[in-house]
Amino acid sequence: MGKTKVTFNVERLQYSVDVLYALAHPLRLKILEYIDKHGEINVNRIYRALGLEQSITSQHLKVLRLAGIVHARRDGKYILYRLDYVVLERTEKAIDNFIAFEQTRIAV
Repeated sequence: MGKTKVTFNVERLQYSVDVLYALAHPLRLKILEYIDKHGEINVNRIYRALGLEQSITSQHLKVLRLAGIVHARRDGKYILYRLDYVVLERTEKAIDNFIAFEQTRIAV
Protein backbone atom coordinates (compact mmCIF):
# COMPACT_ATOMS: atom_id res chain seq x y z
CA MET A 1 0.00 0.00 0.00
CA GLY A 2 1.49 3.37 -1.06
CA LYS A 3 1.55 6.52 0.95
CA THR A 4 -0.80 9.34 0.03
CA LYS A 5 0.92 12.67 -0.42
CA VAL A 6 -0.62 15.41 1.69
CA THR A 7 -0.22 18.97 0.48
CA PHE A 8 -1.38 22.23 2.01
CA ASN A 9 -1.62 25.74 0.70
CA VAL A 10 0.84 27.23 3.19
CA GLU A 11 -0.54 30.77 2.94
CA ARG A 12 -4.12 29.64 3.60
CA LEU A 13 -2.96 27.40 6.41
CA GLN A 14 -1.02 30.27 8.04
CA TYR A 15 -4.04 32.56 7.72
CA SER A 16 -6.20 29.91 9.40
CA VAL A 17 -3.67 29.55 12.19
CA ASP A 18 -3.59 33.33 12.72
CA VAL A 19 -7.38 33.61 12.90
CA LEU A 20 -7.83 30.62 15.21
CA TYR A 21 -4.96 31.77 17.44
CA ALA A 22 -6.56 35.21 17.72
CA LEU A 23 -9.90 33.69 18.69
CA ALA A 24 -8.43 31.18 21.14
CA HIS A 25 -7.97 33.59 24.03
CA PRO A 26 -10.70 34.42 26.56
CA LEU A 27 -9.63 38.06 26.90
CA ARG A 28 -9.69 38.60 23.15
CA LEU A 29 -13.17 37.07 23.04
CA LYS A 30 -14.29 39.56 25.71
CA ILE A 31 -12.81 42.39 23.67
CA LEU A 32 -14.66 41.14 20.58
CA GLU A 33 -17.93 40.95 22.50
CA TYR A 34 -17.44 44.50 23.76
CA ILE A 35 -16.70 45.84 20.28
CA ASP A 36 -19.70 43.95 18.91
CA LYS A 37 -21.93 45.52 21.55
CA HIS A 38 -20.68 49.05 20.88
CA GLY A 39 -19.85 49.07 17.17
CA GLU A 40 -16.83 51.18 16.42
CA ILE A 41 -14.97 52.07 19.60
CA ASN A 42 -11.59 53.33 20.80
CA VAL A 43 -9.09 51.45 22.91
CA ASN A 44 -9.58 53.74 25.93
CA ARG A 45 -13.21 52.78 26.31
CA ILE A 46 -12.40 49.09 25.85
CA TYR A 47 -9.71 48.85 28.52
CA ARG A 48 -11.61 50.99 31.00
CA ALA A 49 -14.86 49.05 30.59
CA LEU A 50 -13.13 45.67 30.86
CA GLY A 51 -10.80 46.69 33.69
CA LEU A 52 -7.64 45.96 31.71
CA GLU A 53 -4.33 47.73 31.30
CA GLN A 54 -4.05 49.85 28.17
CA SER A 55 -0.91 48.05 26.98
CA ILE A 56 -2.47 44.60 27.35
CA THR A 57 -5.60 45.71 25.52
CA SER A 58 -3.50 47.16 22.71
CA GLN A 59 -1.49 43.95 22.41
CA HIS A 60 -4.65 41.88 22.11
CA LEU A 61 -6.13 44.29 19.59
CA LYS A 62 -2.95 44.00 17.53
CA VAL A 63 -3.33 40.20 17.37
CA LEU A 64 -6.97 40.61 16.32
CA ARG A 65 -6.04 43.27 13.75
CA LEU A 66 -3.23 41.21 12.22
CA ALA A 67 -5.63 38.28 11.87
CA GLY A 68 -8.09 40.54 10.05
CA ILE A 69 -10.78 40.12 12.69
CA VAL A 70 -10.86 43.81 13.61
CA HIS A 71 -10.08 46.88 11.55
CA ALA A 72 -8.71 50.14 12.88
CA ARG A 73 -9.03 53.69 11.66
CA ARG A 74 -7.67 56.91 13.06
CA ASP A 75 -10.09 59.64 14.11
CA GLY A 76 -8.05 62.56 15.40
CA LYS A 77 -6.03 61.31 18.36
CA TYR A 78 -8.10 58.12 18.69
CA ILE A 79 -7.87 54.82 16.89
CA LEU A 80 -11.30 53.28 16.46
CA TYR A 81 -11.77 49.53 16.17
CA ARG A 82 -14.59 47.65 14.48
CA LEU A 83 -15.26 43.99 13.77
CA ASP A 84 -14.99 42.34 10.38
CA TYR A 85 -18.18 40.30 10.50
CA VAL A 86 -17.41 38.57 7.19
CA VAL A 87 -14.22 37.05 8.62
CA LEU A 88 -16.01 36.04 11.81
CA GLU A 89 -18.92 34.44 9.95
CA ARG A 90 -16.63 32.55 7.56
CA THR A 91 -14.54 31.34 10.48
CA GLU A 92 -17.60 30.14 12.38
CA LYS A 93 -18.89 28.34 9.28
CA ALA A 94 -15.52 26.67 8.67
CA ILE A 95 -15.32 25.49 12.27
CA ASP A 96 -18.89 24.19 12.16
CA ASN A 97 -18.17 22.31 8.91
CA PHE A 98 -15.02 20.78 10.33
CA ILE A 99 -16.77 19.64 13.51
CA ALA A 100 -19.69 18.22 11.54
CA PHE A 101 -17.29 16.33 9.27
CA GLU A 102 -15.36 14.95 12.22
CA GLN A 103 -18.55 13.85 13.96
CA THR A 104 -19.74 11.96 10.88
CA ARG A 105 -16.28 10.44 10.39
CA ILE A 106 -16.14 9.24 13.99
CA ALA A 107 -19.69 7.86 13.82
CA VAL A 108 -18.83 5.65 10.85
